[in-house]
Amino acid sequence: MKYIDLKDKDISELRNLLKEKKYELFTLRIKLKTGQLTKPNEIANIRKDIARIFTAISAKKE
Repeated sequence: MKYIDLKDKDISELRNLLKEKKYELFTLRIKLKTGQLTKPNEIANIRKDIARIFTAISAKKE
């Protein structure tokens, strides 16, 4: 996911996407603890996506 894709969406869409990404991060962390996660770098990618969504939300508020 790139910032360019996010800047065209409105705040409600961004918040829904943020909620989905946070849930995905939660499930990945559980899989990591139980040893089911095959690609640990997915956690870092999701965290970066969440940061991009927060950036887009703060840019819309200004």
